[in-house]
Parts: sequence; C-alpha cells; structure tokens
Amino acid sequence: MRILVTNDDGIHSPGLAVAEKIAQSLSDDVWVVAPENEQSGASHSLTLASPLRLRPIEERRFAVSGTPTDCVMMACLHILKDRPPELVISGVNWGSNLADDVTYSGTIAGAMEGCALGIPSIALSQCYEEGERHAIDWSAGEVHGPQTVAALVKAGWPAGTLININFPGCPAAAVKGVKVVRQGKYDLSSTEIEERIDARQRAYYWIGLRRRQATPPPDSDLGAVYDNFIAVTPLHLNLTEEAALKALHRQLSEG
Repeated sequence: MRILVTNDDGIHSPGLAVAEKIAQSLSDDVWVVAPENEQSGASHSLTLASPLRLRPIEERRFAVSGTPTDCVMMACLHILKDRPPELVISGVNWGSNLADDVTYSGTIAGAMEGCALGIPSIALSQCYEEGERHAIDWSAGEVHGPQTVAALVKAGWPAGTLININFPGCPAAAVKGVKVVRQGKYDLSSTEIEERIDARQRAYYWIGLRRRQATPPPDSDLGAVYDNFIAVTPLHLNLTEEAALKALHRQLSEG
C-alpha cells in the first residue's frame, strides 16, 4: 500500500516523524510531502497567486512552499501521478483538532484534499495542556497510533468521508481506549487579538486562541479526549445540512 504523509506544522515538525512511523508500521512504500514552513490555521486554502517551489530532501521526501492542500495536490497530481497513494495521513498535528477547530485546521485540510481526490484519508492530532507546547508527550500517538490506524484501514469507511483522530494529552499508558464520537463544540472559548508596536511605531496584531476546559458530552470528541480516550470522528466532505435543505425546499416551494 502506498501512503502519503503530510501535515500543516512543516517538514521539520516532530509530529510529522510520528506520522511517518505510523505509516511505516503499515507499509514500506511511504512518501512525505509537507509544507516548507508552518501552515497552522491555513484550512483548505490553495495557493493560486504565486508559484510553488518543490524541494527534494531525500528519497520519497519533499518540502513544498505552500499549504497542506498544495502538498497533497503536488504529491497526487505531480510527484506520484503515475501511481497515486492509496492512503493519506495528515499530521500528527502539534495540538488538538477538536470541535470548531476542524474548520480552521490545515491538518484536517490535508486529509480533506486526499478525500476530495478519492483517496481514504486520516487526520491525526496530539492534544496537550495549555502552555505545554514545547514539552508535548507524543507517546499516545506513537504507541496507539499504528493499531488505531490499522484497525480503521481494515474496517474501511464511505467515500466522501475523512477520519479525524485526536490523541489525548496523557502518557500512552494512561490512554483508556478508543471512542468513535461526534464532532463537539467549544462552549468556553475565546479569541484574543493582541496589539503590539514595531520599531517604526506602527501597530501590528497577533490572533490567539485561549481554550478553557469545560464539561462536554462524553459522546463528543472533546469529552473523549478529556477522559483520556482516543477520539475517532468521521467527517463528511459534503457540508449540505439535509434537515434545512428539506425545510427550505418545502417553504420556498409553497411560497
């Protein structure tokens, strides 16, 4: 099985190395095409206004001067066009991709693009406590990732669906198991815009997210990882809301 590994944290991210190990536990035909620089929050963006640069690093390993979407396109439609991958693994992200995060996430977007190209795709993320980014324990993904991904590949899932996996922010030995859960919603979150002044006395701004742990439903992705379970959530590429579609169709038809 040919596997493509990408991410949004960049070619030098420690999480990418974890994803490669997970992929290598499934196959010896693993290719890495990842962004040259961090692309967190890039979502499903595509670079159209400037050219892309492709930098070969070593055999089966490339860096792209673009987004995760660019990377998957470059891999599937150029580098591996004669034999595209049979599985796309995106991650392991440096932080969670839960609830509302999935709309912003470049990690999810890498899997989303693979899904759009008709390839089974999985996004992987490692949760951690606020303020502990540079002391992340990657062991939950390293130890449990291979068997979780292998079980999913064996089970299969419908076309047009990607799988979102979040590993809890605890040591591998403390992981309680795997839960298949729905996408949750942050009920206590805030976005902060911090203003600073540069050397020329001009203002510039940083956007930051400050998450505060609440008590989400146990059958949600948030509830699962808060309770030290691995959260597995299928996400559909088609965003149509069927209930609203039927209601609007009925109301507009009657009007």
